[in-house]
Amino acid sequence: MSKLTLDRVLQSQGIGARKWCRQLIADGEVAIGGVAVTDFRKIVDTEGLRFTLFGEEWLYREHVYIALNKPRDIECSRKPSHHPGVLSLLPEELGWREVQAIGRLDHDTTGLLLLTDDGTFNHALSSPKRHVPKRYLATTAEAVTPGLIAQLLEGVQLHDEPAPLAARECVQVGPCQIEIVLAQGKYHQVKRMLAAAGNHCAALQRTSIGRLTLDALGLAEGEWCYLEPDRLALLRDEPAPG
Repeated sequence: MSKLTLDRVLQSQGIGARKWCRQLIADGEVAIGGVAVTDFRKIVDTEGLRFTLFGEEWLYREHVYIALNKPRDIECSRKPSHHPGVLSLLPEELGWREVQAIGRLDHDTTGLLLLTDDGTFNHALSSPKRHVPKRYLATTAEAVTPGLIAQLLEGVQLHDEPAPLAARECVQVGPCQIEIVLAQGKYHQVKRMLAAAGNHCAALQRTSIGRLTLDALGLAEGEWCYLEPDRLALLRDEPAPG
């Protein structure tokens, strides 16, 4: 954390451009400890900082880490082309903070999506070298067979991959449903693996990343939440210490 002028604090939280933030402060709309602050030059310690804007309390966050239960027909791009963008599901200030999706889900894939404005964290979590496991519930177009499960566990060859790709785990959970865990994070991997194994994906939901599960978050489709340190620890493949 650091010490910043009050206008920079507001700007860093996605409240708006510096000029707008200064006007809000001058108008007495910002208070710290219940006392209005009208000097935008005031130096503020951001450690544990809470302030109010228009009477609403804000917690200063140097970076934001967000979990979203993505619905169908939502694009992960900040500049969507055919469907609403994921930022339409989030408060406007998070768009100002330029949050980005960590990896992407297709517009017709639902489930757990992570977003952040922390570029270092984004790169670390999405790096293929990390092998962070991701669990999916896939509905297949045709009935699941033991042979299909065996192929996905042994590895299937995709068109543009030098070697076969195998699921870390794969179990049948319904006549036309499997639960599959991948660690590679290749483009359209579940759909392409199912096609290569002789079936097709009719619907796909991501249910967990690392040890962070959608069920534990309790988010309905379209809902989101901030991830605090205890939940961020679940994104590591290894168990959290302690």
